[in-house]
Amino acid sequence: MSTLFEHARKLDAYGEVDDFWMLVEGDTIAATGHGTAPAADETVDVDGQWLVPGFVDLHCHGAGGFSFEDGPASIAAALAVHRQHGTTRSLVSLVANPLGVLKDSLSAIAELGDPLVLGAHLEGPFLEETHRGAHNRDYLREPLPSDVAELLRAAHGSLRQITIAPDLPNALEAIEVLVEAGVTVAVGHTNATFEQTQLAFASGARLLTHAFNAMPGIHHRAPGPVVAAFEDKRVIIELILDGLHVHPDVARLAFTAAPGRIALVTDAMAAAGSTDGDYQLGSLAVTVANGRAVLRGTQTIAGSTLTLDHALRRAITDVGLSPRDAVEAVTLTPARALGLEHRHGLLAEGFAADAVLLDHAWAVTGVWAAGEKL
Repeated sequence: MSTLFEHARKLDAYGEVDDFWMLVEGDTIAATGHGTAPAADETVDVDGQWLVPGFVDLHCHGAGGFSFEDGPASIAAALAVHRQHGTTRSLVSLVANPLGVLKDSLSAIAELGDPLVLGAHLEGPFLEETHRGAHNRDYLREPLPSDVAELLRAAHGSLRQITIAPDLPNALEAIEVLVEAGVTVAVGHTNATFEQTQLAFASGARLLTHAFNAMPGIHHRAPGPVVAAFEDKRVIIELILDGLHVHPDVARLAFTAAPGRIALVTDAMAAAGSTDGDYQLGSLAVTVANGRAVLRGTQTIAGSTLTLDHALRRAITDVGLSPRDAVEAVTLTPARALGLEHRHGLLAEGFAADAVLLDHAWAVTGVWAAGEKL
């Protein structure tokens, strides 16, 4: 079965092409071009709308009233919400929980059988207590070698990303072991200094979890983790662009300091795509009002209610990014963080047939993943 997308305005990290066509065979892009298009079994007339690669979300906890901690049915329901907003490939992120619970969750994710799920992201339990954010302090622990080995075994190769505070004992050794196992290691929820963060990157960490949040800020005598990430061109930097986690002017600073290395993420919890009210994030109670999620009775932000199409619009309208740079931040850059830039993040021959149609207000009007319309 072949599908031809024609009369599109293509936009990806490589730039814009008018009167673009894309031929899909099965789950892969077979050919692209502009002008006269080849024949196909089915034709989709894009009619001048934007055609962009499917979005990749490195960091997400739920949506539609469903949390990823609640098992396969809830994972599927939450992902369905994000897919309608253009996210075609996702990591399933887990907050800190007892080691046994995390092992069970990792095993369940490994058995999902959903090709659009790229794997699991453990945001806990190896986090620094004073920067724990919306993670239960009772479940935080040091990254002991035995614990790391148990989690890797339970994941059966599906653990793709993990957040670690490099200022914890044994952290650098754990980073090296995890990198050797093929896991992308992120620095986050940490009180690490600039120098400690540099050591984490030297040990193989290649990501910064939601920059500026749950870590020391930039001080003129103590640059901290963010500046260490800015300076290391090997490092991708997550950013939550919901208007609440990071001011647009600070986001603009990040894009300027690390061009091509900012990955927009949602860090969405169950209220994304749902209503205000009371929710759970792992074992913690969360209240959502006006789209802002906080731990109940506190002002501690507890994830977001963001979807990636909303983050893309904010990048263009609030931050002032070029559409090309904004699209790159939700497609090719997050794919690069997982070493998947050869298969995801571009509308090019040999890439996964993941595509999103956007109108001229950057609203999603159609989504395809692995060649199938969602």
